[in-house]
Amino acid sequence: MFKENLNYVGKNLLLVAIVALLALLVFALGLMVGYGVIGDGDNLFAVLSPAKWQDLINKFTGK
Repeated sequence: MFKENLNYVGKNLLLVAIVALLALLVFALGLMVGYGVIGDGDNLFAVLSPAKWQDLINKFTGK
């Protein structure tokens, strides 16, 4: 009984992890398309750099 429950929980945790990874991938692709294709960004991958995020945070916080 315990082994069946552990197997069920393990399968569900794996499914949650896969869905979370797919969500992060789609989010990153959406950022890249929004910044590089729709927006005025030159490089698609520039929106994923920490320096770009620091610039965006500084603009919204007023620093």
